[in-house]
Amino acid sequence: MSESKLSPSAEALAFIQRQHKFLIGEQWLDAEDGRTLDVVNPSDGEKIATVPGGNKADIDRAVATARKTFEDSEWSRIKPVDRQKLLWDFADLIEKNAGLLAEIESIDNGKSVVIAEHVDIRLAVDFLRYMAGFATKIEGRSVDVSVPFMPDAQFHGYTRREAVGVVGAIVAWNFPLLLACWKLGPALATGCTVVLKPAEETPLTALKLAELALEAGYPAGVLNVVTGIGHEAGAALSHHPDVDKLTFTGSTEVGKLIGKAALDTMTRVTLELGGKSPTIVLEDADIQSAAAGAANAIFFNQGQVCCAGSRLYVQKKHFDNVVADISDIASNMTLGAGLDPNAQMGPLVSARQQERVCNYIQQGISAGATITAGGDAHAGPGFFVKPTVMVDVNQNSTVVQEEIFGPVLVAMPFDDIDEAVRIANDSQYGLGASIWSNNLSQVHRMIPRIKAGSVWVNCHTALDPALPFGGYKQSGLGREMGSDVIEHYTEVKSVLMSI
Repeated sequence: MSESKLSPSAEALAFIQRQHKFLIGEQWLDAEDGRTLDVVNPSDGEKIATVPGGNKADIDRAVATARKTFEDSEWSRIKPVDRQKLLWDFADLIEKNAGLLAEIESIDNGKSVVIAEHVDIRLAVDFLRYMAGFATKIEGRSVDVSVPFMPDAQFHGYTRREAVGVVGAIVAWNFPLLLACWKLGPALATGCTVVLKPAEETPLTALKLAELALEAGYPAGVLNVVTGIGHEAGAALSHHPDVDKLTFTGSTEVGKLIGKAALDTMTRVTLELGGKSPTIVLEDADIQSAAAGAANAIFFNQGQVCCAGSRLYVQKKHFDNVVADISDIASNMTLGAGLDPNAQMGPLVSARQQERVCNYIQQGISAGATITAGGDAHAGPGFFVKPTVMVDVNQNSTVVQEEIFGPVLVAMPFDDIDEAVRIANDSQYGLGASIWSNNLSQVHRMIPRIKAGSVWVNCHTALDPALPFGGYKQSGLGREMGSDVIEHYTEVKSVLMSI
């Protein structure tokens, strides 16, 4: 455990300690019933702030504001080039405030301030700029129609792609700012309005984003942010009949509830859900690089990554060596607060998550697993869990089949490619997978057989704004990022004109 500490800047401290309110239209408000939620620093378990605890009444007001703004305001008439410019200005302000946002994210979430600035915020800025370009490229097409039962008539047919309307966006706590921008980018590019509900554990950067959106020039009511508990504010947003589209990132369990609620109102929905992603190391791989890559795939962001490489499959020839290398990496990682420049791994987001992860580790041990590194929580303040590696696990065991969402790796050997593909696909999830090999011909044959939304080769969790991200099976519906995301924030209208 690193003892080095870095105090937050005066600007970050001033923001965190202010009396927080959420944004509806142009007003910064308390919850209607006056409730508040405590915000806790995962590095020491201490309360750092309070935010309003919004409920159904607050969500109703936010949705009504978003609806009025979408249908009857300057935003409803804004030109595509102006939507493009606003997104660029928004991205510029996020980039200008990157250091501040990274500090807030680090203190609120527990993640490394360096990672927050150079991964989370960098990706968010790049994605918003990528999306800005689509504001002027949303187009329909001309269709040459026949209408056979009206043979003497002449027609002009075409399609329009129009903004879906009011978007309800609910984001998880592992990448709070980045996930919010994944929702905001296409919504704002297409001309939608948004009600954003951040995770109750990590609400602070969403409130700062709301502030920056107004500074960028977005009209009041385009972006509304309501903080609150998931089963209250989040549920109210999911069930709201005047929300046109729901977008959610989080657990499969909650995603199913949101999907069912959306079906009742025929609300459009995209769900980016859980994962149990395999990392497959073939015998011809660069073993040192594969071991380092596999370690990063599971220990990055404390394993709190939906597509974390939490299942490691290594061809038998190199299994022991790869496990030994990863175990050595895990055993020598320095744990510390997100603001600690010497820390290689931060805390989990909450005491509840720490307990959940430790319970999974104990389940693995009880089922006969051998711990080669870590295996328990770190003593002392904060919600730390040691990076953990398990072997001697059964493919059907809980620790192999269920998402742990922490720094816990389960490792198993395999004999041949067919077995590797079979056990990699033996999961309810299908979000990501990585293959480590220098035989690219063999890799190309494997890729179509892997049931996952993203397949990385000799890397893991490498993301780019131009590539869509989402899952097969119970890892979700629809895609984030890439040009594909525009379809989820628009409706297609067919027009047929007799001429």
